[in-house]
Amino acid sequence: MSLTALSLVLFAALLHAGWNAMLKSVTDRAGVLAAVSAAHAMLGLALVLAFPLPAVASWPSIVASTLLHYGYYMLLFRAYRHGDLSQVYPISRGLAPALVALSAAILIGETLTPPGWLGLACVSLGVGILALQRGAVHASRQSVGLALGLGVLIASYSVADGIGVRLSESVFGYMGWLFLLELPVPLAIALTRRRNGGGFGGRVLLMGGLGGVAAVSAYGIVLYVKTIAPLGAVSAVRESSVIFAALLGILVFGERPVAGRLIAAAVVAAGVVTLALA
Repeated sequence: MSLTALSLVLFAALLHAGWNAMLKSVTDRAGVLAAVSAAHAMLGLALVLAFPLPAVASWPSIVASTLLHYGYYMLLFRAYRHGDLSQVYPISRGLAPALVALSAAILIGETLTPPGWLGLACVSLGVGILALQRGAVHASRQSVGLALGLGVLIASYSVADGIGVRLSESVFGYMGWLFLLELPVPLAIALTRRRNGGGFGGRVLLMGGLGGVAAVSAYGIVLYVKTIAPLGAVSAVRESSVIFAALLGILVFGERPVAGRLIAAAVVAAGVVTLALA
């Protein structure tokens, strides 16, 4: 992975951790998720109007990724209802890199070099340390199961998008349709709240809008880098967002203990450097 690709993915990881920190700071997580997906859809419409249609060969990936994202939002909502964000996030994001690398090897024959696999192992180990340090072993079976399910969905749509964007012949067109097809998510949440006589608070809309911009930027950057770097490496480095989230938790939310999270950060950093050199 080149230095440019590495820098872009690390920036995307920081953005991803940032919007999850916003999500953690509010009680109305469903409202924030609705605003985030609405921001996706609005940007998607702009991209659809501005760029060519993606190639026909990429549409199965768009459909698959869209359906997987619907499942992702549903599981994310349930996981945060039954488990802590600091438990769900590291488990779900930590499972994805190994599954992506394995799937890429099986589906498209894309394998990492031995140092690359070592780096992937370090990243996954560091994320695992963080998950255990945060008390995941004491979490309820339901929350752990939901987090594991999220990891499978994250890996699945990562592989689908990695393949689809390479076949699209229009990266921004692919992104546009992928984002636009998230529109049913905020519509469904808004319709449900209207039936129940509820609405969205101003703070929720503001936080969700900011989170949506960060989420769209992060995912768009990752989609682009997948066209110039191995899928497994991109997915692994992207999961350094777990470390950024841990640091944000320490510095912003005062979460403790510090030592275990710093150890995990060092392990992941070593994995990131190894992947970059590989």
